[in-house]
Amino acid sequence: MKNNPRRNFLKKSAIATGSLLPLSQMSFATPPADLIKDHINFIGPREGFTPQVGTLVSMMNFMRSIVLRPVQGMSVKDLDFLLDENANSIGAMLLHLAAVERYYQRDTFDGKTWELPAKENHLWDAASDLGDKGRAEIKGYSLDFYLNILEKSRAFSIAEMKKRDDEWLTKELRFWGGKSNNYCKWFHVVEHESNHNGQIKMVKSRIG
Repeated sequence: MKNNPRRNFLKKSAIATGSLLPLSQMSFATPPADLIKDHINFIGPREGFTPQVGTLVSMMNFMRSIVLRPVQGMSVKDLDFLLDENANSIGAMLLHLAAVERYYQRDTFDGKTWELPAKENHLWDAASDLGDKGRAEIKGYSLDFYLNILEKSRAFSIAEMKKRDDEWLTKELRFWGGKSNNYCKWFHVVEHESNHNGQIKMVKSRIG
């Protein structure tokens, strides 16, 4: 029988995949303290967190640093710029990221799915929906305004993550008529920022 490269590739892939352990059974070596504290490009456990929670936090921090890099130095005019009448501004997208994180805080930390206290920031509704409401209400704010909200929102997330453990992160939960876990929910927060990172860069490239 002739050697089949595709068959050999699939066989090797199956062996490699089958050898992987579930996340709950994987061990994480703790890197040197200086690397944990200072190196944004290290994805892995962090001091002060259980192993998988710390790894998630490292992903959250890495993605946030990527999102904020292209907006540094932007003026109010830049942040309010719209490509067309149906577009979202960079400022609105930044506030949108904070709003989504706030909703997931309420869902995963408080068990209050998509419910926010009435006293909270009046812009959350506009920021979560974007569209016409976002274009009408989210404008005229400086970069510091957005950065402060993002920083406060993230600081709260990190403080709450320190109170949780890997069991909380991976426990099976009901979500939107199906099943999920807090790891998936917070990974979505990371993935969501990655998605808007591309949009922010595209809009920035069109600012005259």
